[in-house]
Amino acid sequence: MTISAILFDKDGTLFQFGATWEAWASAFLRRATQGDDARAHRLGEAIGFDLAAGRFHPDSIVIAGTPAEIADAMAPHLPHMSRNAVIDMLNEEAETAPQSEAVPLIPYLQALRASGMRLGVATNDAETPALAHLNAAGVAACFDFVAGFDSGYGAKPAPGQLLAFTRAVDVLPAQVAMVGDSTHDLIAGRNAGMTTVGVLTGMAGAEDLDPFADVVLPDIGHLPRWLGL
Repeated sequence: MTISAILFDKDGTLFQFGATWEAWASAFLRRATQGDDARAHRLGEAIGFDLAAGRFHPDSIVIAGTPAEIADAMAPHLPHMSRNAVIDMLNEEAETAPQSEAVPLIPYLQALRASGMRLGVATNDAETPALAHLNAAGVAACFDFVAGFDSGYGAKPAPGQLLAFTRAVDVLPAQVAMVGDSTHDLIAGRNAGMTTVGVLTGMAGAEDLDPFADVVLPDIGHLPRWLGL
């Protein structure tokens, strides 16, 4: 069946993961621990981030987890803060995280729309910072659908966000390509009955994505040719 719609993950797919979230993690950890370096390092380890190196571990919960899951991992190290307060702080820092586009997004997305593609974003980030990032890049209007983990459809790897996209743009799951940088994205795509496209602009390697992907591409810039556009 011909692909007529594309659903993108956000972090690690539309935007380079490391360039965006390594700066966010350093800022958040120091804010949450009020500049206590030893506590910040311990809190970083709890979420799979090496503060000294400024790098995420490949299995970090931040890569595909929701803010709520990240907050739960941090809870033992932040006993003075409620879960909701941690989530609020995570989202506040996320809204201002510097975004590094995987490719120049405005011409890329405009070309996809001009080809007739319906476009969406499904992220395990919260909806508010997701929209802030898309607006900052000047591309929010390119998308027919944007959902975060808190938009009412659940979080990946469950298929709720993906199936909500199909309803929003009135296409069948088999007509959608789910594009993402993590196994959560691709498993969600498989669960929804979509074509799955892995990209290598996140933390996962091709060997991680291959078992769940119909194709693995270097970045989203290679997608139009693969689709025959």
